[in-house]
Amino acid sequence: MSLVDSYLSRSCFFDDGLRFECQRCGACCTGEPGTIYVGPDEISPIAEFLQTTTVSFIRHYLYPFRDSYSIREHADGRCFCYANGCTIYPVRPNQCKSFPFWFGNIRSEAQWRKVSDNCPGIGQGRLYTKEQILEIMQSDAADSR
Repeated sequence: MSLVDSYLSRSCFFDDGLRFECQRCGACCTGEPGTIYVGPDEISPIAEFLQTTTVSFIRHYLYPFRDSYSIREHADGRCFCYANGCTIYPVRPNQCKSFPFWFGNIRSEAQWRKVSDNCPGIGQGRLYTKEQILEIMQSDAADSR
């Protein structure tokens, strides 16, 4: 049974869906350090978007992580691709696209409320169904392995 199937078969605080629309505020791109996983298939499109070579992008923006790379961060925890906004937003990694629907954020209503305290996009915009949320969560989980 997949993660999505196991959650579909039980009651969750987000059974009626959750609203989210990125406000591009940078709250999730700055602050505490973390891993910003970039899958092997995401490197080339980001390098092209930045109008640089893949080798140069890897050398200046990434460090090895698991089977691929993670985006470097400045000493203050700010992503190397954040400068008054995400500089790669249209081609940002799946990990970024899937926020805030990460397993750690939706595993409980209390955790979701905690994340919403720092994310002004939560409660705004389109309504994501339970099924859509779980599919997004599963795509992030698969990328994080």
